[in-house]
Amino acid sequence: MCGIVGIVGKTPVGQLLYDGLIVLQHRGQDAAGIVTIHNNTFRLRKGNGLVKDVFHTRHMMRLQGNLGIGHVRYPTAGSSSSSEAQPFYANSPFGISLAHNGNLTNAQELISWLHTDARRHVNTTSDTELLLNIFAHELQERASLKLTPDDIFVSVANVHKRVRGAYGTVAMIIGHGIVAFRDPNGIRPLVFGKRETESGVEYMVASETVALDTTGFEFVRDVAPGEAIFFSEDGQLYSQQCAENPTFNPCIFEFVYFARPDSTMNKISVYGSRIEMGKKLAARIATEWEDLDIDVVIPIPETSCDTALEMAQQLNIPYRQGFVKNRYIGRTFIMPGQEMRKKSVRQKLNAIGAEFIGKNVLLVDDSIVRGTTSSQIIQMARNAGAKNVYFASAAPEVRFPNVYGIDMPSANELVAHGRDLDDICQLIGADKLIYQTIDDLVSAVGLANPEIKLFDTSVFDGNYVTNDIDQAYLEKLDALRNNASKEMSDKNADSIIDMHNEGS
Repeated sequence: MCGIVGIVGKTPVGQLLYDGLIVLQHRGQDAAGIVTIHNNTFRLRKGNGLVKDVFHTRHMMRLQGNLGIGHVRYPTAGSSSSSEAQPFYANSPFGISLAHNGNLTNAQELISWLHTDARRHVNTTSDTELLLNIFAHELQERASLKLTPDDIFVSVANVHKRVRGAYGTVAMIIGHGIVAFRDPNGIRPLVFGKRETESGVEYMVASETVALDTTGFEFVRDVAPGEAIFFSEDGQLYSQQCAENPTFNPCIFEFVYFARPDSTMNKISVYGSRIEMGKKLAARIATEWEDLDIDVVIPIPETSCDTALEMAQQLNIPYRQGFVKNRYIGRTFIMPGQEMRKKSVRQKLNAIGAEFIGKNVLLVDDSIVRGTTSSQIIQMARNAGAKNVYFASAAPEVRFPNVYGIDMPSANELVAHGRDLDDICQLIGADKLIYQTIDDLVSAVGLANPEIKLFDTSVFDGNYVTNDIDQAYLEKLDALRNNASKEMSDKNADSIIDMHNEGS
């Protein structure tokens, strides 16, 4: 999962891009990057780490220009090395820089085609570099001295025909402007806004509306599935549907976990959807757990707080903040590596003993993925003195790998894969466990936008909306990830040996 921004301004946009990335930091903490155009030249700064650590004053002073795009990343396809940080750029035609959020499901096929047909070289394992080169190739096929909006839209249409998977994309073309486009299923989110200045209209595109809100841009609308929007250098806006048969299947896990509650995506308030999740889950608990004596509802901060509060109100049970969160530890779910996730849980949360001692506690979390975090938190509640620990998940059982840009590619890592409720409950150490049903989750999120007939719920039910995923694909993906993990472990071991040799 990643976050993207792009701005066509009338004055330098470097600081606005930085501010936009800061509020999208929750979407990726592995790397960050910004590229601007100044004097027909790309000005690029990117690297591993948080936004505040990648960009210093000296970097921001070099990021001049009135057009720019930015990206925050966490690793899915590809590695977490600094060479994979976005945006990427290609020198021809014109000079193109591109960043994207998502994952391509036919990457191997595309690599082969680029080498043999397009005669373009990719230097990393990043899907983004693939997407950049395919888009660049299509532009090259119709490039004259000056691209027209129609040239750009035809190029995007051809990208849609060739590429499969999920992608919210922003690209910048020197001498022309910025183009944003979204995959034909609308799996990954993409919005745009504008603001009036004394010099004219400025436009901004981003993964979530919170980036528009905090930088002073007024939300206009979501980019439609399959649509491309071109913002020219002089501030003109052009849009066109570029997919032959677009559908509307946004990722439902965005609303469960990833997006900020103050964002609106696909005409759905993230906050409002989480309130509805709380209502649905509370109704199930009232029916199925009516014999349980629950003393207090405690959220596992922070994504589940809104859901848990609504549950407490519906059940007429006290709501308490029983855990204190260290805000200087990253989101454990998107940390690369299981050992890093395990280590960070205890650093991230600490229990307030008075809220647990002698009580039957209902813990509420947004979801249970690997189960490691849940089991550690349940044990923390017991150590703090809880009498019984019940656990509720605002999302259904995560049983299947995600192939659209969320770091859940291996079924073997998922605690619910191949297990029933009692087995999961025992594994995480809860006295009682309840999940949201998939029908209730879809109802809760979709209530605000009846135009959406089918969400991407593949992590829960194994139904992949791109219709190109089978067991052979998942097994191959699992093997690739295991190889990548081994290479990383070997690399870390070599680094330790090198450090030891240097020290001696």
